[in-house]
Amino acid sequence: MIRSFLTMPKTPSLTFENQPIRRYYDETEETWYFSVIDVVAVLTGSTNPRDYWFKMKIRVKNEDGLQLSTLCRQLKLHSSDGKKYATDCANVQSLLRIIQSIPSPKAEPFKQWLAKVGYDRIQDMSDPARSLDRAREYWQQQGRSEKWIQQRMMGQETRNKLTDYWKQHEITKEDEYAILTNIIHQEWSGVTVQKHKAMKGLKTQNLRDHMNEAELIFTALAELSTRQIAESVDATGMTENAEAGRKGGKIAKSARMELEEKTGKRVVTGENFLPPKKSKKQAVKSDKNEEH
Repeated sequence: MIRSFLTMPKTPSLTFENQPIRRYYDETEETWYFSVIDVVAVLTGSTNPRDYWFKMKIRVKNEDGLQLSTLCRQLKLHSSDGKKYATDCANVQSLLRIIQSIPSPKAEPFKQWLAKVGYDRIQDMSDPARSLDRAREYWQQQGRSEKWIQQRMMGQETRNKLTDYWKQHEITKEDEYAILTNIIHQEWSGVTVQKHKAMKGLKTQNLRDHMNEAELIFTALAELSTRQIAESVDATGMTENAEAGRKGGKIAKSARMELEEKTGKRVVTGENFLPPKKSKKQAVKSDKNEEH
């Protein structure tokens, strides 16, 4: 099954006028939910959007008798500290109603942006090839090589097949997917997902988007091996799938160690695709130029 690479992740962020909007895709409903706090921040420019949203709910209830909270779902989204917190989220229809109560000159442009996001998702579902083309174009714009792009996309397809298997064999909770993924990753790489992200200086970014070619290949080998082992014994539930994950990860670990022995180079590294940080001297110079 081919899936969207730009829209299928569970908790990706989009940007509106360079400001992040966190979102969550509910596969059962086939619906996107957006962080209300992020939308409030974008539309109002408030330094405390959480407080603005709290007071806004009271105001709308007093004025219109409408409980805005009933339009929302509490979903756990990643915060800037890397942890997940319950956050008010709304689908497109509910978000449009909420926006009506926010006086902002950005409201109309945001509505148009929101409509396009929804349209792109529908188009991707009806035309998978379009999703692949969009993904390839995105990575090209990020300066990735064709070889890297091909490996990233093949690895994602391997990942999708594994998660499909899990879903059909009593793995249903988001944290269960994360636990199994970490078991496989730690087994083949020797480090946890969080440790690997820390090595690369990542916070909320997707680890796989910052892997080198070898890391992508060994991740795919570990997940392919895990699925095939699980299928061979009809692994069901957490315990059996965790065992399959350890065995699949071990296969990739053996291959990694053999390659490292032959080349003298480590596969797991701190390399990333983050933009270079400005030095303090450059930052000061930039600030002075802005003043003039």
